[in-house]
Amino acid sequence: MKQFIPVLALSLLTLSTSAQTPNTLTRKEKKAGWKLLFDGTSTNGWHTYLQTTASPAWKVQDGALALDQEAKKNGAPGGDLVTNDEYENYELSIEWKISEGGNSGIIFGVHEDPQLQATYLSGPEMQVLDDAKHPDGKYEKHNSGDLYDLKKSTKYAAKPVGEWNVAKIRKKDGKLTFWLNGVQTIETTMGSEEWNTLMANSKFKTWKAFGKYPKGHIALQDHGDGVWYRSVKIRQL
Repeated sequence: MKQFIPVLALSLLTLSTSAQTPNTLTRKEKKAGWKLLFDGTSTNGWHTYLQTTASPAWKVQDGALALDQEAKKNGAPGGDLVTNDEYENYELSIEWKISEGGNSGIIFGVHEDPQLQATYLSGPEMQVLDDAKHPDGKYEKHNSGDLYDLKKSTKYAAKPVGEWNVAKIRKKDGKLTFWLNGVQTIETTMGSEEWNTLMANSKFKTWKAFGKYPKGHIALQDHGDGVWYRSVKIRQL
């Protein structure tokens, strides 16, 4: 006797078996020029800002780059984790998960210079946040998916704390487009009239290095809270 699987069960089975394994590239992605920035097992390709290697506070846990706050409490130095390489025109895809009440961010266009003591002094940020429980969640332009302190998302798209979010940043000749979980949240062009207005109405209006470097590092922010990143991949344009 033949066995028949209900349509719904068959659909769920197909979905579960076709889901992409974290930290891997499909054949289609490889053909399109995507490269992994995180191999799923080590911090190779990354270092702490203004250092030569990654701080021991950044560890690989269950296939994710994780900021270990307990390690920091035990004396391990923290700091933002940045790519060894610099990028100018690209598409970046990254999955993130934030701790309860946590804050972090994906910072890009980062210029590494001893005179600049932090990544955010030069690099704009896509916000990563527990919007419900972190104090920043009460402020406009400070929620997940926002262009931090510059432009608010057109639509809120973050998943609840503990779930993985898929963020995408496209940067091409200064034009920025953000997506969060498949929803376009931001579009603007660096150096445009709109950008200058956004800058004038932000905390960055007097920061001389902010957003000034077309080519720069990509950083994962240590804001003092637990955060996890995985499936970090880039396609240069």
